[in-house]
Amino acid sequence: MFYLLFSVLAATMIFVVFKLFERFKIDILQAITANYITAFITGIIAYGEVASISQMISYDWFYYSILLGILFIVVFVLMAITTQKGGLSVVSIATKMSMVIPILFGLFYYKEDASALKIIGILLALIAVYFSSLKSKSNISIDKKYIIYPILVFIGSGIVDTSIKFLEDSFVAKNDVPIFSATIFFAAAIVGALIIIYKAIKGTVKIELKNWVAGIFLGIPNYFSVYFLVKALRSEGLESSEVFTLNNVAVVMLSTILGILLFKEKLIPKNWFGIFLAITSILLIFFSS
Repeated sequence: MFYLLFSVLAATMIFVVFKLFERFKIDILQAITANYITAFITGIIAYGEVASISQMISYDWFYYSILLGILFIVVFVLMAITTQKGGLSVVSIATKMSMVIPILFGLFYYKEDASALKIIGILLALIAVYFSSLKSKSNISIDKKYIIYPILVFIGSGIVDTSIKFLEDSFVAKNDVPIFSATIFFAAAIVGALIIIYKAIKGTVKIELKNWVAGIFLGIPNYFSVYFLVKALRSEGLESSEVFTLNNVAVVMLSTILGILLFKEKLIPKNWFGIFLAITSILLIFFSS
């Protein structure tokens, strides 16, 4: 349970840093790339020893983690496009609702408990995420010709979480969690750097130090959000469907509260309803486990 709590706190810190990005006009792509580099270095330090390339390649999970890292940056680009075409509410809901994919994977592939109380809690959690993510009194909307983008964000985010669970369960040894997490971020950093180099050659991006410094502040909590999530998935007492549900709902709820306290955000009635459902879903899932 403590690993899950730490994962939630780290993921919520990512929200706080992103909010500060808006205030200081940070270039997201540069900051995200610096964040992945920082997360990679943090993972190497956490591993406690220098891992050679030949050693890393020898791990069964190595090539899977590379593909997962590439998917990280692809989902990020899709999220950026979705934000432009449909707004923050659309991308927030698509990202958080994607937890249904790893939840279903846990229920069907790992034959996890599917008690009535737990299923009701999961359904309430999904509804809670929707209402908590709305940013205006009107319902979310997006032009039909752009609907593919939130769908891809939904699928991509779900595959990322599901893959993390599958790989850590099937291939990753207990002591290899730091290097496993670091490798994912390394692959994402390489792809991000290549995109920036391409944009720099075309003259469509201006490299600024503040963007890379901002990425460093993002990278440390980003690494630990994944690290502690993996640790939570392999801890006793909670199944993966419960971990993903509690993690996502708690992050949404805590981020909303911090938005009020730190950034003076105003909540609409739908947001308060979402928070109420989030608390209810957490209690139901807690008592069902």
